[in-house]
Amino acid sequence: MTAKKTNIVYKKNFLENQAWSQNNLVCGVDEVGRGCLSGPLVTSAVILPKQKDHRLLKDSKTLSQKELLEAYNWITKHCQYSIGLSSNQEIDKLNIWQSTLIAMKRAVITLIVTSSVKPSAILVDAMPLKLQDTAYKQIPVYHFTKGESKSTSIAAASIIAKVYRDRLMRKLDTIFPGYHLKDHKGY
Repeated sequence: MTAKKTNIVYKKNFLENQAWSQNNLVCGVDEVGRGCLSGPLVTSAVILPKQKDHRLLKDSKTLSQKELLEAYNWITKHCQYSIGLSSNQEIDKLNIWQSTLIAMKRAVITLIVTSSVKPSAILVDAMPLKLQDTAYKQIPVYHFTKGESKSTSIAAASIIAKVYRDRLMRKLDTIFPGYHLKDHKGY
């Protein structure tokens, strides 16, 4: 199944609510680090439990550090999630666009394989993720801009990716001092 770009203006969580009403779940996907000049690109895939929400599940760029950590802790406690990475070498070889799609696919496939539930749809922030070359090609993929504001699942993925990458960059900063890697937030 190909990714479906939708120009329909959905009410927030329209696709989640539609799935939940049919006793299904969706997977939200987002990335962080595409605009940064150092470090890896980090993607995340998140499956929220049915009818679960948290007041801080929104665009990670709008949250304070304290709010990010509170939301991250809630997600890791209540949701199923995974991480997908793309190294700087892969980005240099393939380009940032292709590397982002590959990292997203890694996160989605890892989550599906390790999860006790399978999503009925995959919601992606802006990127036209395709799964035709996988065993999960039958799962519909929807992508739309400003996904974090339209989907709590995408917002959750944004938060997981952001906190994970920030922590990784702080660790790299101690290994490679002088480059201020901890300041490369990648928004």
